[in-house]
Amino acid sequence: MIQVALIGIAGVLLALQIRTVKPDMAVYLGIATSLLILLLAVDKLEVVLEGVLKIQGYLSIHAAYIQALLKIIGITYVAEFAADICKDAGYGTLAGQIGIFSKLSILAISMPVLIALLETMHGFLGA
Repeated sequence: MIQVALIGIAGVLLALQIRTVKPDMAVYLGIATSLLILLLAVDKLEVVLEGVLKIQGYLSIHAAYIQALLKIIGITYVAEFAADICKDAGYGTLAGQIGIFSKLSILAISMPVLIALLETMHGFLGA
């Protein structure tokens, strides 16, 4: 975490220095710094994936539910990343649209899980 924090701070400080001379280059530096941090985060996502797969083995959770969970995690991370880059570049409206689309995507992916949960509850109630 310290490494990522230092990379982020260094990127911001460099971007602040460059912004006075070439504002467009400061945006590119911010994007490059973000991509570097994204690459470091991929290692952490692999650890999360391994942990989720272990949990699936212990609890015998249906594979479709695990896939939905992993897709939701991926959508959340990518959407946040893209929206933050848009905000930094001054396109807040576009960032908001990415946020709305990601929420709708998560809802669409989670719908089969929600339906299965409601069907299970309906079966328990015997109605």
